[in-house]
Amino acid sequence: GAKSSLLLKGIRCSDAMATVLKDMRAMKAPYSKLLTKNNVIVPFDDEGQQSLEFLTTKNDCSLFALASHNKKRPNNLVLGRTFDRQILDMVELGVSYYKSLKDYGGAPKKRIGSKPMMLFVGDRWHLDHEYRKLQNLLLDFYRGDPVEKIVMSGLDHIMVFTITDGIAVPGLDGDPVPIVHQRTYYTKLKKDPSGGKTPVPHLTSSGPDMDFRIRRTQYASPDVWKASMKQPVSLKKKAKKNQTTNMFGETIGRLHLERQDIDKRQGRKSKALRIAGKIEAEEEKAALEGELNRERGEMDDEFKQTYGFAEEETER
Repeated sequence: GAKSSLLLKGIRCSDAMATVLKDMRAMKAPYSKLLTKNNVIVPFDDEGQQSLEFLTTKNDCSLFALASHNKKRPNNLVLGRTFDRQILDMVELGVSYYKSLKDYGGAPKKRIGSKPMMLFVGDRWHLDHEYRKLQNLLLDFYRGDPVEKIVMSGLDHIMVFTITDGIAVPGLDGDPVPIVHQRTYYTKLKKDPSGGKTPVPHLTSSGPDMDFRIRRTQYASPDVWKASMKQPVSLKKKAKKNQTTNMFGETIGRLHLERQDIDKRQGRKSKALRIAGKIEAEEEKAALEGELNRERGEMDDEFKQTYGFAEEETER
């Protein structure tokens, strides 16, 4: 099913970062839980990770987001997930721009529980190993309930993550850190004005919008990552032989049985069937006797034509 998220505040959390958590709860509802109290948690320390593992296990959540604000790391947001009740990976993001849901007061909003369409724009998403990991984390964080089929009318919003090269700051060494622009749009399917059968989506900015940079990361080791990707045997679908599904969704099965002699098999008959069977047997008997009498008459006529007298006179 869908993975639940635990949203919590760090040692200090500004009003702006508290709004980020509230909007994340609205985007992930009903699979999210927000803790209002501040927590003395430093996520990249061992004690802080133990606290996160305890809280996620207690609240039955496999994803978490920790918001904090201080002088060294202002507007800080840590996204992470757990595996086997232990921290799997974490990414620390520095938020430089945010526009909340309240800022889009009159814009239409997504339905509760609807799945987002997610679009990642930029070459770094598939060329850079670090951003591939971030992409996987974002997909896991916002994907919602996994489904096999999607109804087009149920798609009501899209999240676009565009990565751009950062701007070099004078006086600071090192390459500029790329910026990720997160934009959310409400989508509505309308009739194609050119006359096509496929509906055309119309996008309306609905928020939340965010710009952020990667500050610190802690990704899983290859062995732990490989173990987390394994699926239990009970969840793997087994191939079903002699069973298909037609275009109406009905299951059609094929049975292989030994050859049966149905003619010798006696079934239970009702009174009406017994009477009908008796009448049918009498009709067959009468028809058989009539056929025998006809053949006997033909043979007598043939004998009389050959010998000039009937066969009955010889018997006398």
